[in-house]
Amino acid sequence: MNLHLDNKIIIVTGGAKGIGLGICKVLASEGAIPVIIGRKESDNQIAIKEIEAAGGIAKSVVAELTKPEDCENAIKQIVTEFGRIDGLVNNAGVNDGVGLESGNYDAFIDSLHKNLVHYYLMAHHALSELKKSKGSIVNIGSKTADTGQGSTSAYAASNGGRNALTREWAVELLKYGIRVNAVIVAECYTPLYETWIKTFANPEEKLIQITDKIPFENRMTTAEEIANMVVFLLSEKSSHTTGQLIHVDGGYTHLDRSL
Repeated sequence: MNLHLDNKIIIVTGGAKGIGLGICKVLASEGAIPVIIGRKESDNQIAIKEIEAAGGIAKSVVAELTKPEDCENAIKQIVTEFGRIDGLVNNAGVNDGVGLESGNYDAFIDSLHKNLVHYYLMAHHALSELKKSKGSIVNIGSKTADTGQGSTSAYAASNGGRNALTREWAVELLKYGIRVNAVIVAECYTPLYETWIKTFANPEEKLIQITDKIPFENRMTTAEEIANMVVFLLSEKSSHTTGQLIHVDGGYTHLDRSL
């Protein structure tokens, strides 16, 4: 499918690894120019080389998104280099296990900055350019906002906030022709997920316990499957879709897992 994204400048936070990299790869395959925002130049360049090896184009900006000034400066750099912004994917974050019992005030606030505050700041600073392009925003969220998980209060709260901001921005930005949607992830196998699985005594057995509860095909969602939905939502092919929380999760969140 031609999504008509040729040469579109799409920001992807956390685009050097995992789901973010998957999004950048699909964007590049559709002719867009993903701009990776990540904290490590080395990671960004590895991702760019991987995208270029497949025939695509990608760029990057180094920024620590927990720092408000870095969020603003990243947008300024992109506008200076490209002169426009056609889309924003808020993706960066980490399930950092700041729980009710295990956490404290400082850890909770730090987690909100890692997982939620920069979603607002990136959209806020990119907004003037998105108004010009009538671009789209896609927020990546997690099932934890719907299901809970245990021992991850800050991450769950952040994802509830991402969902609320998606709906709020969809309303606020109607008058500018800017669409805002969210893609909600449940169990997606990424390098970070693999690292977590390996913390268990029997990681293969633990993985089977998880996939057995995923109704559709009893398997993990791939980063590419998440990316395909994100890129569709960024394109004009989804021209009348806004304010939606779309779960790409094999039915994990809403279907009866006894299936």
